[in-house]
Amino acid sequence: MQENYLAKWLNGELSEAELSEFKKTDEYASYQKIIEASTFLEAPKFDTEKALIDIKVKQQNNNSVKVVKLSPIKKLMRVAAAIAILITGTYFYMNSLNETITTLYAERTEITLPDNSEVVLNADSKVSYSIKNWDTKRNIDLDGEAYFKVAKGKRFTVATDAGTVSVLGTQFNVTQRDGIFKVTCFEGLVSVLFNNKETKLPAGTSFLVVNGQIKDIKAPNTSEPSWINNESSFKSIPLSYVLNELKRQYNITVETKNINTDKLFTGSFSNTNIDLALKSISVPAQIKFKLEGNKVLFYAEKTH
Repeated sequence: MQENYLAKWLNGELSEAELSEFKKTDEYASYQKIIEASTFLEAPKFDTEKALIDIKVKQQNNNSVKVVKLSPIKKLMRVAAAIAILITGTYFYMNSLNETITTLYAERTEITLPDNSEVVLNADSKVSYSIKNWDTKRNIDLDGEAYFKVAKGKRFTVATDAGTVSVLGTQFNVTQRDGIFKVTCFEGLVSVLFNNKETKLPAGTSFLVVNGQIKDIKAPNTSEPSWINNESSFKSIPLSYVLNELKRQYNITVETKNINTDKLFTGSFSNTNIDLALKSISVPAQIKFKLEGNKVLFYAEKTH
């Protein structure tokens, strides 16, 4: 009952009879003393400017906390940017991606291009071309020797370090290595660009450069290069080139002793019979040979 009196008294809701009754209690006397003592108490002074400064400091602290919380997002953004760069780089790389085919010594391969043009790659040779851009640019880079059967269409270009060959649709052979640049047209018309000068080759004609010098060469009497039929043929070609071709076709080590490898050689050798090939080279060149395992030595007869 007294607790109810206290609540009503604080709210000013006691009747006179209840107030008279409440004043008789010990609790009333205690509460009254508390009220009288509290009148002497003063509230602390409130510094408005300081409070504003404190609020601003708290806001700044809160902002710094937010920056820390956002750092993982920044990291994610950096990762996303790196991924975007990677994707972009991959896109451009894929657009310029080259298909490269390489043959080893004693190896030959046939290639079908995206337009169904055909390439036969001789031993120790390499071709590369863009798959993505093939429909707009039929360009091939060649290092070595290859025979081409080109499907009709847009200009077809074979680029070598020595010169460039261009056609629309034809059959031709290109050789570029060891100081030799040779182009033979077997069908159609071939354009050869050498030292910024263009030469037109109709079917049955050849273009030959030896060590930077254009050489006269007779028309071929075959419908395709001899190496397609496993025979390597040469007309007035330095012996050094012939011996390198032997090395390529048989994957053997070739050494010479007391031989002038700059002298010109005319003849041919088999690409499938090593003994016959060695005799086919040594007899016309008037030299001797010694075959031991995977190594052959050519030497002049006067030294033995």
